[in-house]
Amino acid sequence: MPGVTKEQIAKAKEWDLLSYLQTYEPHELKRSGPNEYCTRTHDSLKISNGKWCWNSRGIGGRTALDYLIKVRGMDFVGAVEALCGYRAPPPQERPKPKPPKPFQLPEASRFPAAMLSYLQGRGIHPELLQACMQAGTLYESRKYQNCVFVGRDPEGCARFACLRGTRDNFRIDVESSDKRYNFSLLAADPECPRLAVAESPIDALSLASLVKLSGGEWRDSHYLSLGGTAPRAMIQFLHDHPHVTQVSLCLDNDKAGIMGMERLENAIQDNPELSQRVKLIYRNPPPAEHGKDYNEFLCAHTKAVREQRQREPAR
Repeated sequence: MPGVTKEQIAKAKEWDLLSYLQTYEPHELKRSGPNEYCTRTHDSLKISNGKWCWNSRGIGGRTALDYLIKVRGMDFVGAVEALCGYRAPPPQERPKPKPPKPFQLPEASRFPAAMLSYLQGRGIHPELLQACMQAGTLYESRKYQNCVFVGRDPEGCARFACLRGTRDNFRIDVESSDKRYNFSLLAADPECPRLAVAESPIDALSLASLVKLSGGEWRDSHYLSLGGTAPRAMIQFLHDHPHVTQVSLCLDNDKAGIMGMERLENAIQDNPELSQRVKLIYRNPPPAEHGKDYNEFLCAHTKAVREQRQREPAR
C-alpha cells in the first residue's frame, strides 16, 4: 500500500485500544466497571475483553487502528504511521462544558398530601411541618410529589433546594444550588445563641421534633442541615447569625459522622472570628442503641411511646 509497508501495517495492528490509551493517552481512560473502561470524551465508548464499542454510534472494533480511523477520523496511512511512531495522532477534541443552568425551584403542588404523609410517617411533628411550609422552606413538587427542602439567604431569597422522594430513596440537589445556604429551621428569637447542626433536613426536623415531644420549646434553637458533613453551610450560617455562641454537632453516629464532627469543630476553631465568638461546641450524636441518625432515634422514641400507651389500662 502506498506510504506504508505490510510490516508497518502488521505492527500497527498489534496495538489493542486499551494498551494504546494506557500508554499514550492515560488521561482519556475512565474505569466504568470491574473489567471495563470508557473514554472521558465519549462515555458511551466501552472497552472490555480486547474489544471496544461506541454504543451511541453503533460502531466498534478490536484494535487501536480501528479506533483512530473510525473515532478520531484519521486516514489509514496516517493512523498506521501514528501507531508505528512516525506521526502523532491528532489531539482529541474535548466537548465544551455546558454553562450551568440558573437556579430554579421546582413547581409546587397545590395539595402536598404525599409530602405530609411521608414526613409524618418519619415521625416529624405536624407543627414543624406547618412552620416550614409557612416560611417557604418546605413544599411538595408538582412533578413526582417529592419533598422540596429550600435554603434561603438572610434576605429571604431561595438559594438552595434539595429533593427527597416520598415513594423511594430518591434524593438530589436542585441544579445550581448554592450549598452555603442549606435548609434551616430558625428560632423564634433572631438573636438566639444556640444552633444545632445535622446532616440532612429530615435529621434537623427530627431534632426539633424530639424537643417538642419531650415537652421543650423547639423554637429556642436554630436547626441547620449541612447536606452532608462539609462545614460550608455551618460557617455561612454562623457569619449570617452573629449572635450564635453555642453549636451542637448532631451528625450521624457512624464513621463519617464522627469524622465530620471533628472537621466541623476544627473549621470553627480555625476561623479567627468564629473561634473567638463561639464559646461552646459539643458533639451530640444520637444514642447508638437507637440507630445511626436522629430520625432513627425519633422513630424509635415515638414507637416506644405508642407501645407504652397501648400497655396502659384504659381510664
